[in-house]
Amino acid sequence: MRISVYQPDIPQNLASLIRLSACLNVSIDIIEPCGFPFSEKKFKRTVMDYSRYAELRTYIDFERYKRDVNEFYPKQRVILLTTKSRNNYFDFRFKKNDRILLGRESEGVPDEVRKWVDHDLKIMMPGQGRSLNVVISCAMVLSEALRQIRHL
Repeated sequence: MRISVYQPDIPQNLASLIRLSACLNVSIDIIEPCGFPFSEKKFKRTVMDYSRYAELRTYIDFERYKRDVNEFYPKQRVILLTTKSRNNYFDFRFKKNDRILLGRESEGVPDEVRKWVDHDLKIMMPGQGRSLNVVISCAMVLSEALRQIRHL
């Protein structure tokens, strides 16, 4: 199981995702460019000591990420979390090698990314809110995925 973050906009959210990754022992991919200057050294203060416990991989762009997944991990599914999906994540059957892809906080992912992923999922919200914070969304879906594969 991996978390993949597409061109994150907000450094605090990425720091929280790295912390989540470290605490749940789930690897994390960062697909650049980020909407802020990114370096592991800069993040050490924000993420405290969690970055040393997270298995972190960075990609210079989406094309490199896509090439890596297609070439080296062809059996891994990429599952996009998006408000544009009609598929409820509770109805989805996760597998242990899935990658949960998160879009940019400001605009999600472009159509080319949506068309490339294996599945897209949504957190259904009966309340009045438009969307949840990307970290909260990831934690919810990742927890369900880990529950299903009994990783915790």
